[in-house]
Amino acid sequence: MLVKEYRICMPLTTEEYRVGQLYTISKHSHQESDKGEGVEVVKNEPHEDPVHGPGQFTEKRVHLSSKLPSWARAVTPRIFYITEKAWNYYPYTITADSHSLQCSFLPKFSIYIETKYEDNCGDSENIFHSDKILGDHEVSFLDIAFDEIPERYYRSLEDPRFFSSAKTGRGPLREGWRQHTKPIMCSYKLVSVKFEVWGLQTRVEQFVHKVIRDILLIGHRQAFAWVDEWCGMTMEEVRRYEQETQEATNELIGLVAPAISVSEVGQPTATHSAPASAPSTPLSDEAPEFLAPPKTRPRKKSAPETLTLPALRERAGAE
Repeated sequence: MLVKEYRICMPLTTEEYRVGQLYTISKHSHQESDKGEGVEVVKNEPHEDPVHGPGQFTEKRVHLSSKLPSWARAVTPRIFYITEKAWNYYPYTITADSHSLQCSFLPKFSIYIETKYEDNCGDSENIFHSDKILGDHEVSFLDIAFDEIPERYYRSLEDPRFFSSAKTGRGPLREGWRQHTKPIMCSYKLVSVKFEVWGLQTRVEQFVHKVIRDILLIGHRQAFAWVDEWCGMTMEEVRRYEQETQEATNELIGLVAPAISVSEVGQPTATHSAPASAPSTPLSDEAPEFLAPPKTRPRKKSAPETLTLPALRERAGAE
């Protein structure tokens, strides 16, 4: 098992990012879904943990068959997906474990991610007290503005070096921005990757960490670049946006939309116990294609650049 800690700073507060994270995940999942492929939301419901308190439980299936490279498709079933379960006790989340994030055909591969959010520039030491840490582990600071991402995932409108928020006045981000930017927060992520196949373990675990690094950079860049879309939304509004977007996404990939509950924590739901989910990581020589906006495919009518709640409601009424 290979364990690394990633620290990703953002020019936001942790309270702001709570809304931005939910908005970004929902919008990105919808944009990158298509018929038969994408993120199917199975459950999204309140959950209470005896240790961490009230939170939200989600279960997703990330359908990937056509996204795999040809060599991987040759050895995988026609129907390939990754099951993702997550428990969100913001500002602490458990984002994967060996029992909840699994490939549908590869039981010896698992990812475990713990996340803590704090209002600082990433200078908290020993923030995790986890039995996953067996000794010293590598700590990597990821810079959303100046760390490189794969070229095919680059979008100039999402580049923090050039983006300026009309609503908050934040950005563009300059060299050394983490030392002088206010407000500032940090996502601390402890990532454990395990691939129990002799002869491939080290290579695969190192590769998966590279993929996760790219996923984290892309997701945090988008959360900041879309700040003017979600800034000012209440938790009730972003949960409603999340629900309607998830139902539209399930419909888009050709699935019957489940009854999704995305209300804030009410009565605890039974039998769910942490831990939880992680980014899907098909084995290819580059980061997964479903993360990137296709450069040549025409934009789908069901996936507008900004998917608003009124637009979703109008579309539902027309149907």
